[in-house]
Amino acid sequence: MSVMSNANHPVAQPCMQCDRRVSTGSNGNGAKHVPATPECAPQPAFRSHPSKLFVEVTTRCNLRCSMCVKEANGQRIAEGDLSLETFARLAPALPQLDTLILNGIGEPLLHPQLERFIADAKRVMPASGHVGFQSNGQLLDRKRAFSLAEAGVDRICISADAVSADIFGLLRRGGRPEMIETAAVALHEAGAGRGRAISLGVEFVAMRDNLHQLPEIVRWAARNRFSFVIVTHMVAYNPDMAGSAAFVAVTDLSQQVHREFRERAAADGVDLNQLLSLFMHVGPGEPADYHRAAYISKMVAHASQQDVCLNHTRLLQWDEAPVRQTSEWFEAAEEIARQEGIDLRLPATVPTRARRCDFVEDGSCFVSWEGDVHPCYFLWHRYSCHIGGYAKQVQPLSFGNLAKEDVLDIWNGPAARAFRGEVLKYDYPFCYDCNVALCNYVDNEEFSSDCYMSSVPCGACLWPTGVFHCLK
Repeated sequence: MSVMSNANHPVAQPCMQCDRRVSTGSNGNGAKHVPATPECAPQPAFRSHPSKLFVEVTTRCNLRCSMCVKEANGQRIAEGDLSLETFARLAPALPQLDTLILNGIGEPLLHPQLERFIADAKRVMPASGHVGFQSNGQLLDRKRAFSLAEAGVDRICISADAVSADIFGLLRRGGRPEMIETAAVALHEAGAGRGRAISLGVEFVAMRDNLHQLPEIVRWAARNRFSFVIVTHMVAYNPDMAGSAAFVAVTDLSQQVHREFRERAAADGVDLNQLLSLFMHVGPGEPADYHRAAYISKMVAHASQQDVCLNHTRLLQWDEAPVRQTSEWFEAAEEIARQEGIDLRLPATVPTRARRCDFVEDGSCFVSWEGDVHPCYFLWHRYSCHIGGYAKQVQPLSFGNLAKEDVLDIWNGPAARAFRGEVLKYDYPFCYDCNVALCNYVDNEEFSSDCYMSSVPCGACLWPTGVFHCLK
């Protein structure tokens, strides 16, 4: 396999003074730095402390949700709880922390010390900082709501993927939608009782089978006085769930190039949908084949000029109808959100070529219940996910463990800092647009580099493309 590179394209390199990215040529010379602030302050990824911590308090759960990584066959997620000792080792990072999210795999309310974690953090975090977590809401009775409010929780997001009890029961096995309404009432009362409201939200995992429920979820959220709704596409951890995804893993620019040339060819009487059979053809071709091949060559050349790869097989199999349907349900939900005053956060309907890794850009890191410090949700555990017909084996990436090193030493260590710098160059491939994906560069048991020679395993990550969202 040949090594691909976008070395002729301008890339972003860290400023040596403040680590802000500046535009350079391919050789890194002649960089001009225009500070974003008069103080030339470092962006969050390069500060001496994390701005956001996502801390997994438990991997245990009281439900068996169909889309959860724990319910997929062959996944190796160990069960356990965050200890008080491990949480205490986060203390050096808390005084400068903007956000603490007590979430990972599992239900946070199962941890008996959840309120202790919240109270300890609130005592030392800045007044402007906030603490929150995501929950299935089934254990949030009035007593627990007041306990959480007293501890100082600021934000709680509750998972609700359907208004219909039947659909809810299929997706959140063991859960009841009415328990979420009970939880909302209790949390509103608890917030009023302490004199400061708890910001309440809903997370909706978008799948083909429940998308039609989204507009009603927004309306239901407004009735129950939730202030925001976060919508995220499903990550399929089980191959049986892959067909339920409501997005296609082909970037917007790839789809745009393919659609443009398909329409141009059709106007000239050429059917590019026969491309796959042309690839498989052996022997002398028909005149139409040569005409079609000319269009294909032009399309590939045009895509290359934009640094876009074309996964021809997937593009030929791509059906626009589900994407249009997803857009229609999103638009209907947006209209209701405007009417009801709900803050609705929607994902992209297709992965965007213009990537932004919120985890790294915002100065975040993830801490597992075992005390391992990871860069993000994608690289947090050992698991497999099924996207676009491919099975991606994900290996966890840890920069250290809190039992052995200080949290700020881990954050400022050369490995963690180099990782964040490489990510922010965005100089790695988008694997799902590639005709040879998933290749052994990105899917080896131990990742070393991709086909761009980048040392970060981000080419097969969809988080920066806008299709996945989380509480933050």
